[in-house]
Amino acid sequence: MFYWLLKFVFPGPFMHLYNRPIVEGVENVPADGPAIMAGNHLSFADWLFAPLLSPRRISYLAKAEYFTTPGIKGRLQKFFFSGTGQYPIDRSGASAAEDALNAARRLLDKGMLVGLYPEGTRSPDGRLYKGKTGMARLALETGVPVIPVAVIGTDVVSPPGPFRWRRHRVVLKFGKPLDFSRYEGMAGNRFVERAVTDEVMYELMRLTGQEYVDVYAHSLKKGVPSGSAPAADAARIPDTAAG
Repeated sequence: MFYWLLKFVFPGPFMHLYNRPIVEGVENVPADGPAIMAGNHLSFADWLFAPLLSPRRISYLAKAEYFTTPGIKGRLQKFFFSGTGQYPIDRSGASAAEDALNAARRLLDKGMLVGLYPEGTRSPDGRLYKGKTGMARLALETGVPVIPVAVIGTDVVSPPGPFRWRRHRVVLKFGKPLDFSRYEGMAGNRFVERAVTDEVMYELMRLTGQEYVDVYAHSLKKGVPSGSAPAADAARIPDTAAG
């Protein structure tokens, strides 16, 4: 119920009027059943536009703090994140990656659409960065299709830094579902997981027209040598809506 209020009462109508979004490929979103919605990540606004323009609810994983903050602000925050399809997870512990994967599996087991960002963090400069393999592992273990979700223009609507919301048209494209059943039983094989991840990233590059950079985005943000990622990062679940 909350989801439909936010989609059709606020902020959905405002976003339609102010940003005049265009959506393509809605027919590629399955009418029912589970799927992973793998998106490029340009802005905080990505996880608002994708559910707004999707014919089905997309559930993202979000920090548990957004659901547990006390007071009026906390209640409003919980209402907003719950209504926009977020699912709380604890991302602070040593097992955060595995806990996130397990949470995503539970949502898929319920037949839901689960939104993930393979890059692991927002792009620092508008280019598309190397994907992490957590999404691939999840797809191979569950056997669900992966649907590329490409957003264009959200980095202009809400650029990095202090919160701003600009008038700019957003384009969202749902790509054709990618079937990885040919790799059945090969979850855990790092070469297969890399091949699956790269195929998804190629489709996102094709849909968005972004320049692809074969390094992890976090390496630019945290000073990690380009092209490398700690083992825990390489396999961890990709970044989620409000991370």
